[in-house]
Amino acid sequence: MRIRTDDEIYRVDAVWLGPPKATFPWRARYVAWGVGIPLFLVILGLERQVGIGFGFFSTAWAFVLAIAITRMITAKITHERPLSAVFAMWLRELQSPREKTRADGGAASASKIKVRAERPLPKHKRGARPGGPAYPVRPGGPVSGRRPADSTARAHRRPGRTPAPVGR
Repeated sequence: MRIRTDDEIYRVDAVWLGPPKATFPWRARYVAWGVGIPLFLVILGLERQVGIGFGFFSTAWAFVLAIAITRMITAKITHERPLSAVFAMWLRELQSPREKTRADGGAASASKIKVRAERPLPKHKRGARPGGPAYPVRPGGPVSGRRPADSTARAHRRPGRTPAPVGR
C-alpha cells in the first residue's frame, strides 16, 4: 500500500492569468505580481534619479530589468519559504559580520628587536659584584627565589600525601 503525501496540494501555484475572457499568455503567481510591480516602479524612480528621461526605451528596459529581478527573487520563494523569510534572510546576510580579507600586519622585520653589544649574564652571575659574592646577601641570610612556606599549610598535611603547592 502506498501512502500519498500532501505535497501535491502545495505544488499548485496560486496564479492569476488575467481578467476573465482576456487572459495573459503567461502564468504569473500572485507573489510575482506583488514583487514585480513595486520593483518596476522603484526601477523607474532610480532611472529618473540617475538622469535617464521618461521614454519608450527607458520604460522598456525598466520593464525587462524588473522581470529579470522578479524571476530571480521568486525562484527562491516557495510555500515553505515565503517572501518575508527570504527578505529577512537577505537582510541578515547584508548585516552579518564578514571575514577580514585584508591582513593587519606586514612582512616580518627585525627592526624592532633590541640588540645589545654585550652578552646577557646567566642567572647565577647577574647579581655578582666585582669582588663580592654572587648572590646579594640580606642581614637575615641569603635571598632565595621561594616564599616561606605557610605554617597553616604544614599543619593540615596528612601523612603519605604530597603537599599542596603554595601559591605565589
